[in-house]
Amino acid sequence: MTRLNTHEDFQRFYIRTRIAAAGAALLFLVLFGRFVWLQIIQYDRYHALAESNRIALVPALPSRGAIYDRNGAVLAHNFSANTLEITPAKTNGLEQTLDRLSAIVQIDLADRKRFKRLLAESKNFESIPIRNKLTEEEVARFAVNRYRFPGVELRARLFRQYPFGDSFAHVVGYIGRVNDKDIEALQESGQDANYRGTDHMGKLGIEKTYERWLHGQTGVEKVEVDSSGKAVRQLSRTPPMAGNNIHLNLDAKLQQVAETSFGELRGALVALDPRNGGVLALVSKPGFDPNLFVDGIDPASWRDLNDNPDRPLVNRALRGVYPPGSTIKPFMALAALELGVRKASDTISDPGYYSLPGSSHRYRDWKQGGHGMVDLKKSIVISCDTYYYQLAHQMGIQRMHDFLDHFGFGRRTEIDLDGEMAGVLPSPAWKKKRFKQIWWPGETIIAGIGQGYNLTTPMQLAVATMAIANDGVVFKPQLIRAWSDPATGRVHYAAPQVIDRIKLNPESLRVVKEAMVAVTQPGGTASAAAAGAPYLIAGKTGTAQVVGIKQSEKYDASRVSQRNRDHALFIAFAPADDPKIVIAVMVENGGHGGTTAAPIAREVMDYWLLGKLPNQPVSVPEPGTEEEQEDSSPADESTLPSVNALREEELRNER
Repeated sequence: MTRLNTHEDFQRFYIRTRIAAAGAALLFLVLFGRFVWLQIIQYDRYHALAESNRIALVPALPSRGAIYDRNGAVLAHNFSANTLEITPAKTNGLEQTLDRLSAIVQIDLADRKRFKRLLAESKNFESIPIRNKLTEEEVARFAVNRYRFPGVELRARLFRQYPFGDSFAHVVGYIGRVNDKDIEALQESGQDANYRGTDHMGKLGIEKTYERWLHGQTGVEKVEVDSSGKAVRQLSRTPPMAGNNIHLNLDAKLQQVAETSFGELRGALVALDPRNGGVLALVSKPGFDPNLFVDGIDPASWRDLNDNPDRPLVNRALRGVYPPGSTIKPFMALAALELGVRKASDTISDPGYYSLPGSSHRYRDWKQGGHGMVDLKKSIVISCDTYYYQLAHQMGIQRMHDFLDHFGFGRRTEIDLDGEMAGVLPSPAWKKKRFKQIWWPGETIIAGIGQGYNLTTPMQLAVATMAIANDGVVFKPQLIRAWSDPATGRVHYAAPQVIDRIKLNPESLRVVKEAMVAVTQPGGTASAAAAGAPYLIAGKTGTAQVVGIKQSEKYDASRVSQRNRDHALFIAFAPADDPKIVIAVMVENGGHGGTTAAPIAREVMDYWLLGKLPNQPVSVPEPGTEEEQEDSSPADESTLPSVNALREEELRNER
């Protein structure tokens, strides 16, 4: 029988009890410390988390501002339409609900794909559209069966509409669905909070340029939700602030007159108010319907636009780069007078061609046999190429570049629209950088008549013409005229911006302006288009080569494919003694500027100055018609890249 040592057992029991008590106390202290940490020290944090689980912030979207022309015509606005929307948290099976809805309201595959994408980006308690713009019949069918679809509601939503269709597509632009790239840009700019819940934003034109003004300020609704995410009640609401309305300098009627005058021709027109730089009209033909893009363009329509050889998506007024042709001659004449290279009375003998000293190569004039004795004024009136071949050689490419740079050639005008091209104002340094080649004297010769590497946009031509009309004062071309707050009705006007004051001798300007007026008088290259005008027009026609031909050949439009025929250009301002409108017109493959481009400008000026509507659109003369070709074939195709190739390279570099 084992005898127990009572004292030793008691000691072991006592020690074990003490250890257990210490362990329990330690655990209690740990639990108490955690309790203090969670309930006292971290109280604010966890209280906020609890509240965030209980309270949801739902964005209240603002009404997007409208866009108007200078007279109040609506160019872009919102309209209300019925939308079928689903709140996933309130439905009894989402897929089953969609299937049953399809039997009542047409829901196609594209609707389902869009819904699922929006569902992935939204919270369970937010309402998501499944069908937009329901017809009255569809609304009636759903209303009768509404009791069968918990969580499905009919709601009135605002949609964007462009009443004039393609007339203002390149200016006003359009809105489209917000994509990942847009979200990234908003996050970088710190604007993402203001776009929470927003499905659309400006993608092109004024809609994009003034996006933040038009969008407004998003409001917030505080909603209490239960554990399943269902909304229980609204706690508070901060109302949204509607976006500003934008008022443009554009005149909707003038824009339509210009488009009507183009008829089926492709091209661009820019009309400016020389007194403040306001853009009165900006036409790019053909255009496209911006309404197609609002809810996402369908693949078939996108293919039709994207594959169209007429390139309706390209804004020719800002992104179309073309040789300026003879429209550069008034600026060359000013350069000759200002730099002292020529006097107005100096004459040259024009045999119908020009050759560099020591060279047998001939640069042809548009008129076979030449124009005889030609002074500066006559050189503009009859558009004598030989005069400017010789002038360019005397002046040199660097001085030509430096003088023309003052008028904005080769630089963006900084109009308040995205995507403007810079064009090309060539120089030896430019060619060295672009082609790693030296500049040749023959390239200077053809640059003197606006050919060769020269590329400009219709907007640049209009701004340069404004400089002559304004005696050297150049305003920034500006589309926005004013903006207004829809809540207060207060209107803020955009101030005109003078961007340059070119120092020009008044006598030089007088000589060039008189010559440009004579262009539109009997004997001038635009006399037919200006005939009978009760006001004086100062202008200059131009014909820009599209593809090079050999010097031994004469240009014959009937032997050239339609898309390779010369472009027609015309620049003008009127009335010549008190300019109220400046115009630049470019007609792609239109031939002679005096025949196709100038009549379009005349129609626009007649409406703006006289209120006269056009009779019929301008048409292109049939190939083979006898007409002045001006500078249509001066270059040897073996020495220069084609205009089309250089233009494509310019577009790639801009991208």
